[in-house]
Amino acid sequence: MSHGCQVPCTTSVFPNERRALSNSWIAFCKTNLSEYPENEKAVYCLWTLTFIIKEIFKDTCSQKTEILKQFLTLFDTAFEVFYNSLFSQHFESCQDTSKIINSLICSLELLELLIASRVHLKLHFTCQRILFLKPSCVLGVITWPVQAFVKRRFIIFIKKCLLWKVGEDLCRGSGPALMPPDQHLGVDMLALADAVLQAVDLGLLRTLSVHGKPPFFGGDEVQPAHERVPSPDHVILRAASLLIIKSLEIKFQNCASANEMKVGLQNFMAELLTFLKPHLQPSLQPHNACEWISRVFIEQDDDMVEAARASLGIYLTLIRPCKAAESLTQEKETCNHHTHEYGYNPHCIFLFLLKNIGFDASVLLDFLISSETCFLEYFVKYLKLLQKDWTDFFTICKYFDVTKSKDNINICACSPSLIQDTSSNQTELRPSAALGNHRNARASGSWVSDASSKPLNQLVMPKETPATLLADSPSPPRASQSLVDYDSSDDSEVEGTDQRSANIKQVSLHQEAVKKFQDTVGTSGEEKEVSLQPQSRPLVPKQSNILFSVDWDTVPNNVSEVGLSSKTLKCFEELQGAVYRLQKKNLFPYNPTALLKLLKRIGAIYNESMNAL
Repeated sequence: MSHGCQVPCTTSVFPNERRALSNSWIAFCKTNLSEYPENEKAVYCLWTLTFIIKEIFKDTCSQKTEILKQFLTLFDTAFEVFYNSLFSQHFESCQDTSKIINSLICSLELLELLIASRVHLKLHFTCQRILFLKPSCVLGVITWPVQAFVKRRFIIFIKKCLLWKVGEDLCRGSGPALMPPDQHLGVDMLALADAVLQAVDLGLLRTLSVHGKPPFFGGDEVQPAHERVPSPDHVILRAASLLIIKSLEIKFQNCASANEMKVGLQNFMAELLTFLKPHLQPSLQPHNACEWISRVFIEQDDDMVEAARASLGIYLTLIRPCKAAESLTQEKETCNHHTHEYGYNPHCIFLFLLKNIGFDASVLLDFLISSETCFLEYFVKYLKLLQKDWTDFFTICKYFDVTKSKDNINICACSPSLIQDTSSNQTELRPSAALGNHRNARASGSWVSDASSKPLNQLVMPKETPATLLADSPSPPRASQSLVDYDSSDDSEVEGTDQRSANIKQVSLHQEAVKKFQDTVGTSGEEKEVSLQPQSRPLVPKQSNILFSVDWDTVPNNVSEVGLSSKTLKCFEELQGAVYRLQKKNLFPYNPTALLKLLKRIGAIYNESMNAL
């Protein structure tokens, strides 16, 4: 790098004179990158290239894309050669491993910045796609006998790539807005997902070190008289979990065989749950592993929502064949059993999420408004499913209520009728029985059991729940000029900029959720508003076309004694009220009319089921 600084600038590569690069420096970098590992000066070139690209990102010049295009053209081939040389080394046979580690960390930062430039600028050079073209190279580093922090950096990097959140730290606040996906993205993401699943199949999880060192205030060691309590590295647990669940979602989106998907999910989720089990205390219940998402991601709300969204996507893909064979009761029961056993039942996952936030509607409101999570997309998809799958949701809630009241055990002890063989002696809980006993079944105590309350004791009660869950890292900017299209263009109208006032920045942060939702959900004739609201429960006239109302006269005032379905609907009712009030004051960052309609439909279904008793 010092060599490049001493060379006079003789050739202007960029429009501005201050961006001039010398031919000698360009040749210097190309030679050192191409001659790695024999040439140890390559690391200095990596630092310089990283610095230059960062400066290009920070620049406010309108020709930013063209400038970066010219720059990457110079080094595209050289970086590919360096990439192949770096990751083809045999780490065990190297005498000075510190040099390799230094090269790995430097190359990782540059690689992340190159992919970030693909995310934020409409470019797709080979150096920007190299990870996806040859993913096994980077994945192989995780299996090397390197220090734990190196594996940690690489697994987090791959997680960001699968979530398409690369560069959020490098470009925070200064990078350009997200660009539409390029034509290679679908193929590249599938290649990376396939490589991850293949690596997991070959034992990737067994090479990870998840025994983290606990932090100590004012020092890094405990006193001799005090015993250190072992604690897992939750960052690794979250990253590894998202690697698998997101890779499965991407894989299943491109798989036509239902049987292949089912077998794949069974194998990989069994591998993941086996990996997580020793590090989750108390352990997951053997018959319902759906609590794993809320347990693993309790300290990271953006990752938790990503995992829940991916799990919901997997469920919607796998459940179609079961729904198509509605007359085959045994097939439906098998599918239901499968969702609980391998931890992807969407109703259980959503209920555990609500439990973690203490059924606090203000937290859901924070999620909906925040740019930190993809909760908007996930929540709308789940509400759409809930409309069609209310009986299953009610059955699950009913069993949790009955089990908690009778045995005082945790929600994760799922219904035997949902997950056990028909030979079980346990009486099966039918949906009709769940509806018939709804008003008589009240939880006798807090929903959270003694076994699981210890790690959640700061989150389970609504009044003590923080406004937002902790978030260690922000998500990439989500920008949009249009508003959310939940069902069709009729449900989402463009609001003027004068209606955004204090939340104008929030509007621009919903582009990715909006775009993905429009692409994946689409329009449906059955999504037009229907009024299931019982006439005996009139709504406020000015709000009757949007809001729902639930009759709480028969519901105890003590929230801990209310059944799960009632607590959920109470949370929804409070949420819709808060959204409606913000909308009236023009303080909501996007048009929530269609979201309010979805909540109204759920409330109408609930009221209808209660009136039928």
